[in-house]
Amino acid sequence: MAISFSGGEPLARKDFLEVAKYAADKEFYVSVASNGTLITKTVAQKMREAGVQYVEISLDGFEETHDEFRGMPGSWKRAVEGIKNYVEVGLDTGVATTATHYNLKEIPKLVEFVENELHVKRFIVFNFIPVNRGKEIADQDLTPKEREELLDFLYSKLIDSNRKLDVFSTAPQYAVTSYKFAFGPMVATHFMNRDALEMLKGRTKSLTEFIGRCGAGRLYCGMEPNGDIVPCVFIPVKVGNIREQSLVKIWRESTVLKQIRNRDVFKGCGECQYKHICGGCRARAYAYFNDLQGPDPGCSFNQKYWEKIVNSSEQSEFKIASLKSLPGEYELLKGED
Repeated sequence: MAISFSGGEPLARKDFLEVAKYAADKEFYVSVASNGTLITKTVAQKMREAGVQYVEISLDGFEETHDEFRGMPGSWKRAVEGIKNYVEVGLDTGVATTATHYNLKEIPKLVEFVENELHVKRFIVFNFIPVNRGKEIADQDLTPKEREELLDFLYSKLIDSNRKLDVFSTAPQYAVTSYKFAFGPMVATHFMNRDALEMLKGRTKSLTEFIGRCGAGRLYCGMEPNGDIVPCVFIPVKVGNIREQSLVKIWRESTVLKQIRNRDVFKGCGECQYKHICGGCRARAYAYFNDLQGPDPGCSFNQKYWEKIVNSSEQSEFKIASLKSLPGEYELLKGED
């Protein structure tokens, strides 16, 4: 079992190390998502001693882009210093970035910087989800074509045998990229020989069906500070409260979680041949269409839904969901509170 602390900023909590140690002593795999600005070498060492096993720091691009996006001059330098401190004390460290039009062109060089200058083990590109303050920059979301080209690029780095950096994406479509590369009408790049490609074919199908697809309510869930359980930290739908019910009971009996596990009934995504290795991001479906079983407009298969969003922005059906005034379907979901 794994537990990941995020925020806000987990390190802003004065008793964080005590909480992390408690989780580690209970034999959880403990990871932390941080902005990196509070990580001195001393803090990094104390986190390792507390039992933290993995840390992930956000870099939204290079200095100018990152600082402007964060609204905090100097935050990039402090984050980079935090990353170096983690690496120096021997903590497994990754760098995360959310792909938008703000930073898309910087990502190739960022991959090189992360591997060659920061020496971390993982680079993870997060799917942009227009939720909370993200709704304010929904126009910066990638088009389906841009997303697919980015995933192709990331996968080419992942399979490059000359690299020590693991390059991943939280976009469910990344599993399709992997699958198509192994089984589709694609030619092996100079990164792979024919024997390596055959080996990949033998593993890809089973791997993509297991670790592919959106993990919300399937591999993980989120927990708010008050104990509320949500399918994912990007899906603000309460499915129970751990102070009132056991997590096992919520996990097994939640109607909402059962809905987002049933890929056969998804709009758009449920009609795709890759529904069992992808199925689309449920948080994006909810953010754009207020429907947990709706389409993820982030791939070419659902191009028509993306075009409806772009061309019909005045129609409430395609406006980004307002969390202050949700329509009838959410009232049905609220029944689980």
